[in-house]
Amino acid sequence: MYEALKNDLETRFSIKFEVQRERRIKIKIDKKDVLPFLSYIKSKGFEHLTAINCVDWIEENEFELIYHIWSYKDKVHIMLNARIDRKNPVFETASNIYPVAQTFEREIYEFFGVDFKGNKRLIPFILEDWDDIPPFRKDFDPVKYSKEHFETEEYTEEIETKVRKSQKFRGEE
Repeated sequence: MYEALKNDLETRFSIKFEVQRERRIKIKIDKKDVLPFLSYIKSKGFEHLTAINCVDWIEENEFELIYHIWSYKDKVHIMLNARIDRKNPVFETASNIYPVAQTFEREIYEFFGVDFKGNKRLIPFILEDWDDIPPFRKDFDPVKYSKEHFETEEYTEEIETKVRKSQKFRGEE
């Protein structure tokens, strides 16, 4: 079912194409090819950008951007994955191809610190008066932030231990 799409895309782009399950395709691509890919795939009927996600791979010093694209005609979901540098997280906006990208990029900018060049709406979205590193980065310390900003709260050792345990998924011991 996906062979024609796979062959078409592989002749145009250097990608890793994987059918995850019926109607869901995962494609890994180099960051330089993301915008040309999005433009091309939109012309092929994948007209709905449903979301953009960001994953913080702190150990690899990278962020992974995942573009979720849907075809109403074919009822197929493509997840386009590309990695960018975490120390200098700058990427071009996809809002010229999919206008809704502007909002998704704004959220990623606020929570991860990825700067989307060309997006004119990278302004505070949800966080007001934020003055720390973006809170979804794995090196953000919620206990430290809470102690600095909510001094009226008492942080018992029990509470701090529970929070620290929940941070193990962030790579902390």
